[in-house]
Amino acid sequence: MSSVFGIIGFPLSHSFSPAYFRKKFSEIRIDAVYKPFPLQNIHELKPLLKTNRDIAGLNVTIPYKESVIPLLDSVDPVARAIGAVNCIKVENGMLKGYNTDVTGFEQSLKPLLLLHHTSALILGNGGSSKAVIYVLARLGIPFLRVSRYLAKGDITYEELSAEIMAAHQLIINTTPLGMYPNTEEAPPIPYQFINKGHLLYDLIYNPAETRFLSQGKEKGAATKNGFEMLTLQAEASWDIWNA
Repeated sequence: MSSVFGIIGFPLSHSFSPAYFRKKFSEIRIDAVYKPFPLQNIHELKPLLKTNRDIAGLNVTIPYKESVIPLLDSVDPVARAIGAVNCIKVENGMLKGYNTDVTGFEQSLKPLLLLHHTSALILGNGGSSKAVIYVLARLGIPFLRVSRYLAKGDITYEELSAEIMAAHQLIINTTPLGMYPNTEEAPPIPYQFINKGHLLYDLIYNPAETRFLSQGKEKGAATKNGFEMLTLQAEASWDIWNA
């Protein structure tokens, strides 16, 4: 019987993981399948596992990275500290949660960092931002969380001044703004204050260049999309499932 892996979230129509793992399984010639499991409610997870007892591992995406935690039997210490899970290992009916976003983000960010990238702005406050926060704290890079509403972040978009933009040369978008098919959207930051010293990192990979990145590039900033991060986190998930 084929091993079954998959991804839970909603919606999943543009998920990176199914195509990636199907290609991987074909290349390494193993008897395994990877399926999207769109769940309209996280409490559909247990019934899903009861009717699909051959599932050995799952990825977790928006909007369930946080709400899945109470449904798990155990959580890896790193994922517990982050407060978000994007990878589940299913073994002997037990569910253990991990966070491989942290691996993907850290390994893809570190080669890009220059000496002046000493402070960061994190755009957004969802589950994906938690892995970014964990990595920046581990790297000793202070940050401000930017949100539409002050209660959900350290500052609002309206408060982003020339001085704040100049003092934070690393800007990371963790929001879905600009993701396909809404490619004309972009986080409402004052792009006129971006310069060639900035590094703009977007967790989005589709499209390859979001408006956030293209506007940064126009100002001479270095840019990075989320494709490498997704590839690295997918490989980290595969390592966990096979450990």
